[in-house]
Amino acid sequence: MAIAHATDKNFTDEIKSGLVLVDFWAPWCGPCKMIAPVLEEIDGELNDKVKIVKVDVDENQETAGKFGVMSIPTLVLFKDGEKVDQVVGFQPKEALIELINKHA
Repeated sequence: MAIAHATDKNFTDEIKSGLVLVDFWAPWCGPCKMIAPVLEEIDGELNDKVKIVKVDVDENQETAGKFGVMSIPTLVLFKDGEKVDQVVGFQPKEALIELINKHA
């Protein structure tokens, strides 16, 4: 499954079912650029377990504000539309996989 890009308009639809890891990011953010290939790897390895969605905070301020995103990258894990976990800042692949498996 390819990584999806959500907007304020389709965010709810993107997270409504299953386990979804949302990456709140911006193109100018250094740590966001560092975590992108990690998310690509996780998507390749765990695509049957988790869906990965990216939200550009500059273009989708309503959604970022709704979840209190103050620093980026912020990664929020949703299960069937409900927020179940959150981490802020660059995370190594192992830590993100552990986070996903905890709620799978």
